[in-house]
Amino acid sequence: MQDIYDCTVQYIIENQNKFYRLAYSYVKEEQAALDVIQNAICRALEGCFGLKNPLALRTWFYRILVNEALQYLRKQKREVPLGEEHTEAMTYEEPAFDEDKQAYEAVMQLSEPMKTVIILHYYEDLTLKQIAEITDTPLSTVKTRLYSALKKLKLILKEEEK
Repeated sequence: MQDIYDCTVQYIIENQNKFYRLAYSYVKEEQAALDVIQNAICRALEGCFGLKNPLALRTWFYRILVNEALQYLRKQKREVPLGEEHTEAMTYEEPAFDEDKQAYEAVMQLSEPMKTVIILHYYEDLTLKQIAEITDTPLSTVKTRLYSALKKLKLILKEEEK
């Protein structure tokens, strides 16, 4: 039992930068991304003893992280800012995406389901099958979302060239 806990801790430590990039790509605020990661880590460490297949640790943790990010976004939509007290989020440039800022900004314009597939596949190097498991979506739907997202990205990038 302790082995799975140790594996989980080690996995989290080794991949913390990837987790931050993924969380930040959803919430777009540095502190919020850190909160999402913290919540995901707590859930993972509490639930890792129920993980039957240690080889599934990667997809299992990504699923927790994506769900935490989506939960955060849903909560933010329900909250209404009060007057001038609501300050603008500070701009934070994600170093991992500096190389092609235009493509990253185009990805951020996609719907959540399309954005999730693109980020997990191209930025986090997950297979379509793993993405299907993480998002609890049929593989065919993931493939359709990827195809649609790529098509839409192409249009967005062409439009920005004009």
